[in-house]
Amino acid sequence: MNRVIFHIDVNNAFLSWTAVKMLQDGKKVDIRTIPSIIGGDEASRHGIVLAKSPIAKKFGIKTAMPIYQAKTLCPWLEVFPSDFATYKDFSNKLYNLFLSYTSKVQRFSIDESFLDMTNCFKSIEEDLSKDFKGEILQNELKQVYINKAEEISNMVKKNWGYTVNIGIAHNKLLAKMASDLEKPDKIHTVLDEKEMKEKLWPLSVNELLFVGKQTSAKLNKIGIKTIEDLATFNPNVLIKVFGKYGNQMYEYANGIENSEVETTRMRPKSISQEETLAKDANTIEQIYRIICKLTNDVTYKLRKEKMKASVVCVDLRTKDFRDYSHQKKLGEPTSSTKIILEQAKKLAEEMFTGEPIRQIGVKVDKLVELSEGVQISLLSGNENIKQDRLDQTLDNLSKRYGGKIIKRGILD
Repeated sequence: MNRVIFHIDVNNAFLSWTAVKMLQDGKKVDIRTIPSIIGGDEASRHGIVLAKSPIAKKFGIKTAMPIYQAKTLCPWLEVFPSDFATYKDFSNKLYNLFLSYTSKVQRFSIDESFLDMTNCFKSIEEDLSKDFKGEILQNELKQVYINKAEEISNMVKKNWGYTVNIGIAHNKLLAKMASDLEKPDKIHTVLDEKEMKEKLWPLSVNELLFVGKQTSAKLNKIGIKTIEDLATFNPNVLIKVFGKYGNQMYEYANGIENSEVETTRMRPKSISQEETLAKDANTIEQIYRIICKLTNDVTYKLRKEKMKASVVCVDLRTKDFRDYSHQKKLGEPTSSTKIILEQAKKLAEEMFTGEPIRQIGVKVDKLVELSEGVQISLLSGNENIKQDRLDQTLDNLSKRYGGKIIKRGILD
């Protein structure tokens, strides 16, 4: 089957992440709905605009514009400092979400990632190909890809309150360009030659990935104004004028690009899962049920990483956005769902005062690596050994049949 690549880009990342963090901290106004920017030192004439709200954009404010100039365009402009610790935290949470869909994730920047989703759809394509052929099959698959992208997009909105654009294609180049089409909160596909010609060829040649202003100006001088112009131009002339880069531009304009999604990554320092509830939880039993689900997800990822946790943390957020957080150091590092769940439930019970809860999070921290091939600690008692074996068995069944089919008793 063809590769299926998603490119996922956070819409207006710095301003969105700052806005969400401020709302989490109890600020009543969403800075995305007022004239606002993220910038450097407001007192310095050297500070520049890093991100702008949609309303600020209407005043003519642009990224990289000096802040003093932006304030002349909009005197009541609100300026907020950048917070890269917060941005990194949001970026890492998003990255961990992507890893729950595929192990092949490449960070392109702090707010952009490529996901190789090919294996996610392999069995689906095999099933659909039994009933459909040709263009009908491709249309059915396209809808499957879009449905999965919508699932990821909705997960981001529900859990964290911001939006992403997702581009879907059979290579990284076209996926990236697809995600850069109409924004925000959109899903675009460029999955065949027809879509490429309809959606990308009419664009100005400077919209092609890696074609900068100077190169675009040179292309304009030889009559190349659009991506279509470049795609249909004589490649030999391009090579003569631009060297090897001319051939690369020609291939890109025709959607030819075969680089792999590079999956080198650091081992996680912590693993977390959180859920914003559709309805507030009003009883400890309701909270327990969500904690069971989150703990199951967290410990599955923990074992998948071949790691054990030394600390368990539970976060509760009330409907009035008050945050509570308790953590517990474990007697010894573990990846046991049962042990971590027991501690998580105790922590929740310590914090819960009866206030309606709108968001719940479970995190394991101070992770230690488990040597390859070592699955069961020789220092564990018989009960722990049995629990490790049970966890491994259920993990294998979940991997084979899907987590929604195989459930632990604690989740029923």
